[in-house]
Amino acid sequence: MANSVKHHHHIVYKRHWHMLVTLLLIVVPIIFFLFFAEFTKITINTLFADIGISLIRIAIAFFISIVLGWSLAVIFSKGKISTVALPLFDVLQSVPTFAALPLAVIYIGKNDSTVILFLVLAMLWPILFSVISSLKLIKNEYQEAVDIYGLKGFKRLRYFTFPASVPGLITGSIVGLGEAWEAIIATEIIIGMQTGLGPFFQSFSNNPKITMFGILGVLMIIFAINKIFLLPLLDKSHSLVEE
Repeated sequence: MANSVKHHHHIVYKRHWHMLVTLLLIVVPIIFFLFFAEFTKITINTLFADIGISLIRIAIAFFISIVLGWSLAVIFSKGKISTVALPLFDVLQSVPTFAALPLAVIYIGKNDSTVILFLVLAMLWPILFSVISSLKLIKNEYQEAVDIYGLKGFKRLRYFTFPASVPGLITGSIVGLGEAWEAIIATEIIIGMQTGLGPFFQSFSNNPKITMFGILGVLMIIFAINKIFLLPLLDKSHSLVEE
């Protein structure tokens, strides 16, 4: 009993420590941008609006990408259909998406939908192929155990397929988000959006100091997102698979 109590306190202590680190990862970038705005004489509202708009676009595209990527991976990862689908996906991911950007602007317009579409195209493929890789690495013994227990349909997806695919989903998300941060700046500039990180960097392209500190700020945001959300989820996903 005493051992369990000690173990419980140890876990709580670790959680308090993790909460402190998480708080610092949130507060430090905010403080950095407040000083950045003061140093560069940029209004705080403008700076945070540009960051916030780009974050919202990435968040929407990320949600679409993980739903679409996971669904396609589950449907086409096995069976005879995979022999056709996987080479086709491989060809599609090799197509330079920015080559189609002018065409998308003509038919969709210079709006958020076009930006989100190209963010989805940037994130989809890493997520899709990472999930497919996870599903193909499932041991035959696990498959046989699931068949013996008679798990089918939604229960099979919930209790077997999804937990087994989560490590690939998180790994693909980390890679995909890295692609998205690069894609959003280029896409917003090419399309000519009025707000976002792309217009921000474009408007200060002749000022190397602002550009340098802007890049540093974006890197801090990316690091914080990975550290707070994605890396803990990746650790959790491995324990979920083991269970």
